[in-house]
Amino acid sequence: MKRVLLIKFTSLGDLIHALPALTDAARAHPGLKFDWMIDESFAQVAKWHSAVDQVFTTSHRTWRRGLIASIKPISDLIRNVRKTQYDLIIDGQGNFKTALMSLFMRGPTAGFDRRSVREWVASFAYRRKYPVSKKTHAIDRLRQLFALSLDYPCPATPPDFSIDRSQFALLPIQTPQHYIVLIHNASWQTKIWPEEHGKRLIEWIARKGYTVYLPWGNAEEKARALRLAVDPRAIVLPKMSLSEIGSLLLGARACVSMDTGLSHLTAALNIPSVTLYGSTDSGLIGANGQNQIHLISKLPCAPCNQKKCRFPSSSLNPPCLGELTPERVFAQLLQILEP
Repeated sequence: MKRVLLIKFTSLGDLIHALPALTDAARAHPGLKFDWMIDESFAQVAKWHSAVDQVFTTSHRTWRRGLIASIKPISDLIRNVRKTQYDLIIDGQGNFKTALMSLFMRGPTAGFDRRSVREWVASFAYRRKYPVSKKTHAIDRLRQLFALSLDYPCPATPPDFSIDRSQFALLPIQTPQHYIVLIHNASWQTKIWPEEHGKRLIEWIARKGYTVYLPWGNAEEKARALRLAVDPRAIVLPKMSLSEIGSLLLGARACVSMDTGLSHLTAALNIPSVTLYGSTDSGLIGANGQNQIHLISKLPCAPCNQKKCRFPSSSLNPPCLGELTPERVFAQLLQILEP
């Protein structure tokens, strides 16, 4: 076996989860090369791993908004990828879109079986179907799928993300020697910490002499960052690429993060971090790396895995993250800064 196509679009965190599986496969089969079909917004992630050769980008998030307009880019993508005959095609995402794309490719397909896959209909597209418990962490699920698909024992070692840090871009700003990164953004309403909590935490961090950097990715996140940056030591960053943010994280003394894609990148780089979990289950999708502290809500409704809260509070919304007070977060952060 020489060349495998990985189909996995999804979000940043999910893509970071796939990197250890690539590392395992490359070690089990020296010389094996992967091509990766990935969302155009996160193509840099694929290029960070040495086992990845070609990267095929998709704008699949726009497909549902204009199917007719999407026909040409979809057909162009399929035509481009079909130039290669693959020894195996692995659908690492397991939904209808990725399964459908796998059917157009040249080579046998592999994926999760009906009980394991994200959307059950996807399993009908696979020639080789493998059971992997949904109660397993997402990283381990992919490591097991790759091991079963490529016929090698799944390693029991900790995940090795093998991110090539030389691929990171130079920072567009000058940074002080000691700084903290507060990753305040998230895609779900139920993953966003109350802003008053964030302001208080920034104030206490600043009193310790640290600059606090606030990254953002869209207009809404930038507006939140500006609201949080009431202390003069809180700096709202310019718009940065993923590779630039990677460089920023490498220089950080520590991070405080919501459950979002950048928290997984932080953990993969082994940057000390305190990550907050309310609506999501850290046992299934938690950031995995060295020096990671998970603060988990104790409310009986958590984790609900809902994007919008069913029990909104008038003051601290969502309540599950509201109960993770800045005092608790700061106490955990001090364990990193002042061990």
